Amino acid sequence: MRGAWVFGLADRVTGMVDDALSTSLERTYRYLRIGLAGSVVVIFVAVGLAAASVGWLPSVSDYFYTPARNAFVGSLIAASLGLIALSGRGVDRALLDAAALFAPLIALVPTTVVPGSVPEVEVMCEPSCFPSEYIPDAASGVLTYLIVGGLVVLVALLLAALRQLSLAAIGFSLAVTVMMLATVALTWAFAREEFLQYGHVVATVAFFALFAAVAVLNAFPRRSPPPAPVHRVLYVAIAAGLIMVLIVYVALMPHADDLGFPLVLVAESAALALFFAFWVVQGVEKWNNADPTLLPVGRPSPAAAP
Repeated sequence: MRGAWVFGLADRVTGMVDDALSTSLERTYRYLRIGLAGSVVVIFVAVGLAAASVGWLPSVSDYFYTPARNAFVGSLIAASLGLIALSGRGVDRALLDAAALFAPLIALVPTTVVPGSVPEVEVMCEPSCFPSEYIPDAASGVLTYLIVGGLVVLVALLLAALRQLSLAAIGFSLAVTVMMLATVALTWAFAREEFLQYGHVVATVAFFALFAAVAVLNAFPRRSPPPAPVHRVLYVAIAAGLIMVLIVYVALMPHADDLGFPLVLVAESAALALFFAFWVVQGVEKWNNADPTLLPVGRPSPAAAP
């Protein structure tokens, strides 16, 4: 009887610890998804406040050159960390990790400027070019990106060597990270003018294209059970919206000055709104889902415990 009581008490204590851990994980992932949606709110609020003094600029990215800069950059860096934390497993991990690589470049390498479009920023070329006074800022950002990215790779390899991470699980993401860092380093070193001219646009298109793929993957996952029909429809709508926005963005951006309205501003705002919508939908769908992805090798997930 005493032995049974002891074992019963031990099981109860273990269950309480597991419940507390699961609750903590659920809360963490809820806050991360809310934070990612909130990063868009921060950008929109900062842009709206800046627009009150400088007016509506041709694009959201142009507000880098206004008092909205700190909020713009900080939100994108924070979003990058959130994407890594929520990157999941398999293809989902690869896509979100890749998106997390592009988000800091959008923040740290500002867009080119059309002459006369941004107050107090002077450029002397057509149709647009990178303001020369901001080249040191971009250089500092790119070098920081490369150094920190290299350190992340080294830490990941160290954790894998210590068997705190599965190298097989993170191998593809690590390979993509190394290729990305090498591409940025080589382009910055040997094609700097082209990097400054096109880096921001390429990073922006790649980021939202990857996110369209993430939305499709969430609509038709390989996991069981599948998402509820309403969530699936919303994910598909978000993916379709992002694809349409990117097509318009890429096809009409060279002719934006001739259209008579801020096409790029509208397209970027729509893409950010769809990014916001994705995290709201996923937050609702997975509100009670604790899915830790960086558990040491061989340690079972608390959520999977019987």
